This record gives sequence, C-alpha cells and structure tokens, in this order.
Amino acid sequence: MAASIPSTMRASQWTSITGTIEKSLKVNNNAALPKSANSLGKDQTLVKVHYAALNPVDYKLPEAPFVGQFAISTPASPCMDFAGVVVKTSRSDLKPGQAVFGKTEPPLFGAMAEYLVAGRDGTIALPDGVKPEEAACVGVAGLTAYQCIAPNVKAGDKVLINGGSGGTGSFGIQIAKALGCEVTTTCSGPNVELCKSLGADEVIDYKTQDVHEVLIRSGKRFDHIVDFVGSPELYWAAHYFSKDTTKMVNVGATMTLDFFKRLLPIFLLPRFLGGGRMKYEFLTCHAKEDDFKQIGSWMAEGKVKPVIGEMFTLEDVPKAFEKLKTGRVRGKLVVKVSDE
Repeated sequence: MAASIPSTMRASQWTSITGTIEKSLKVNNNAALPKSANSLGKDQTLVKVHYAALNPVDYKLPEAPFVGQFAISTPASPCMDFAGVVVKTSRSDLKPGQAVFGKTEPPLFGAMAEYLVAGRDGTIALPDGVKPEEAACVGVAGLTAYQCIAPNVKAGDKVLINGGSGGTGSFGIQIAKALGCEVTTTCSGPNVELCKSLGADEVIDYKTQDVHEVLIRSGKRFDHIVDFVGSPELYWAAHYFSKDTTKMVNVGATMTLDFFKRLLPIFLLPRFLGGGRMKYEFLTCHAKEDDFKQIGSWMAEGKVKPVIGEMFTLEDVPKAFEKLKTGRVRGKLVVKVSDE
C-alpha cells in the first residue's frame, strides 16, 4: 500500500541564479511536489529522498548562460544523485517502501528535495547490505567512471587514471580493479594513501613529481587512459606512454575557451601537421539500468565502496557547493535530505 503523499515538501531551491548557485539557494519548507507526483507516467517512480550527492554538473548547468535561465524550470532543486524509498510507482518490479537509488536526468535535477520522480533507467533497487548514503554517491560519478572504463578494457589491461582521489576518480580506481586491470593514478600528496587503499597499483603525487616524466620513465604502455581532471597537456604527452590502439576519455573538461583551443588541433589537423596521435573522446554519462546493477552488485560484494568526504544537512547545501567548487574534495559530498 502506497504511503500518504503530503501536499508540500522541504527542498533546497533557487528561483534565479544570482552570480553563483550557492548564493541563490534557500530552503523552502512548503515547496510544491513534482508535477507528476500524483499522476505518474509509464515506468515512473515517486521517491522519498533520504540522501543526495553533489557533482560539478549540478552547478555548471544552472550557472551557465541561457541554460540556467531557459532550460531549467524554476523554482528548481539541484542535483541528480539520490537514495531513498519508493512512495508509489507505475512499475511492476518495484513496490512502495522499497529502498532504491539512482539519478535523474538533466536538466530535471530535483534530488535536494524530499520527493522526486525518476524514470526506469535511473531508479534501481538497493542491494542488500549497501548503505543508502553510499548508494546516493553512484548516480553521476559511479556511472561516469563505469561508462568510460568498462567498455574500453579487458582483464590485464594497464589503465591510467588522471585524478584518482575525487568522486569520479575514486570510483574509477575501484571499477578498473574490479574489471581486473592494473591501475596507475595521479593525485596530490595527502591523498596518496587513499588511492592506494582503493586498490591503485601505482600512485603519482603531482605536487612533488613531474607526472609526464614519471610515466615516460616507467616504460609502461597504457591500454586505456581516463582524464578526470581535464588536462590537454596529458593528451599531448600520452603517445610516449600509450599504445597505437589506446583511447583517452575525458570527463573533466573545464568548458573554457582556452581549454578547447588547446584541444582543437586533435580534431582539425592531420597527425603530420600536429594533430592528435590517439583517439580522444568526451563522455557524458547516461542512466542505464544494467550499469547501475553492476555497480550495485560490486558494492554488495565489497569490491566498490564510495568514499564520502563529508556529510551535510539540507540547510547547508550552499556550503556543500562552496566546498565542491574548491576542487579539493576527497570522494563525494553527501546531503541528508530527510530522515530514513
């Protein structure tokens, strides 16, 4: 039997972005529920959110000119990653009261609110033994790491992960190891032991070492390279420590004109005129039920464990965004949205 649905909810919301999202968010104790809460469409689920997690895209899209103003209906609640319980659903494989986790699709957002509506690919049953606050970290970071590594590697491959201590990188190390790969990663000194504890075979401290020199000197030829930082310089040096078949996947783009200017020759010039020497791909993750299930299975087996850097309350969501923007976050920032 479905739980009763209140007429309003608590939510961290913005009505317009004034400069930055953290300066624009306020807690609304009488926010309207999602429009489809009482009339779900095919394969939709109304979820009471217990935990939500932050990702850079959660502020980059709202703060972007035009996108933030015209593509997102306001008042809006940020963030896509969630864990909670089913209130009601039009699916036959879920039931009210069942614990679930997943992600909404941009520009819907909505996870920093007590209730949200999510589709089939983005709403997955929580495996036994997995904590909801950890499952809330999977949506963007876990899927991104999985989708840029799993389709491109096989057991025994050597994988280089640039930026192993952040939310996506910490998933990436563990997923690559779960797939049977040898992992080399980069991070700053204070996070070296964290990356090793996640399973990295070699960790390069970019604060005290020249990453490119270390990689070239190692003599390794990587089968796959993932850039979670967004470093054009890594691409232009990578042919010294990669194979002819190696591909680099980037999910750390800074979206600045300078960034794309430094990468433009990859796509515009032939190799003999200074163009790219290896495959290069930008990746944006999408909710996929099977990918979620695989990550959830690894979590239940103890092969993947999200790293929670800090926990916040709904009132402290602006502070969480401030911290996220420093670029010095270990693992994921999680918000307790409502009581379990």
